Amino acid sequence: MFQSILRRLAAPATDTLAEPDARIALAALLVRLARTDGLYSGDEVERIDRVLMQRHGLGPFEAAALRRDAEDLESAAPDTVRFTRAIKAAVPLADRADLMQAMWSVVLSDGLRDEEEDRLMRLVANLLGLTDVDSAVARQRASRA
Repeated sequence: MFQSILRRLAAPATDTLAEPDARIALAALLVRLARTDGLYSGDEVERIDRVLMQRHGLGPFEAAALRRDAEDLESAAPDTVRFTRAIKAAVPLADRADLMQAMWSVVLSDGLRDEEEDRLMRLVANLLGLTDVDSAVARQRASRA
């Protein structure tokens, strides 16, 4: 199953990605961000589930199942580009700042900021077509929420 998803995520973008592919890509990216500092805490897992519930209108069990699938997919994916490409294809530019806020909320949920997390967040912002300023504003909103 995950090899099929990875193939679709790696394929050249011709049309907007189907919603399930965008969902798993976002969930896998959130997991990757949470794991970047080497600590995958319960707070991060809870925050990922909450983001998935809010973003996709899922119940707690559905969000947890999606996250578990995303954990497996994230482990198998060699790079971050395939996730951001899927998200970029499915989410209009105007809505990506909200996604950055959600991503920052996951990164900040363990109470620590790591250089690797900051580096990955800069890369993700760039790959999603956002600026460092957009990311900084999203981080500030996430830290106040």
